[in-house]
Amino acid sequence: MEPISVIIGALSSAATQGIVHSFSQGVGQEFYQDLKDLIKKKFGGDTKAEMILEEYEQDPETFEKPLEKKLVEAGVDKDEEILNVAKKLLEKLEEQQTTAGKTTNYYGNIKGIAGDISGGNINQNIN
Repeated sequence: MEPISVIIGALSSAATQGIVHSFSQGVGQEFYQDLKDLIKKKFGGDTKAEMILEEYEQDPETFEKPLEKKLVEAGVDKDEEILNVAKKLLEKLEEQQTTAGKTTNYYGNIKGIAGDISGGNINQNIN
């Protein structure tokens, strides 16, 4: 995969999965924020490029081509540090996706919940 595709992919995945606003404070959020900060630094004060990056979060489909153009112009695709952070962000997003929707099976005497619980989330403390 080309470096620009990895970088756009990381930003796109974060935006389209709602990670931008829902990532809990932690490693994933740090990678996302680090990626944005490194890109903005590479833009060198180009406010139009920074605005496109911010708008991309809200509407990735519309702003993908303009953002890609600005990233290439700034040499973001040639920056190893940015590429490494983008790869780490993608790994974190993949980890989050693979852990979502897992089922835990409990065996034995379980008391507490009765009724149909399919299709929803349940939060229960078991003592």
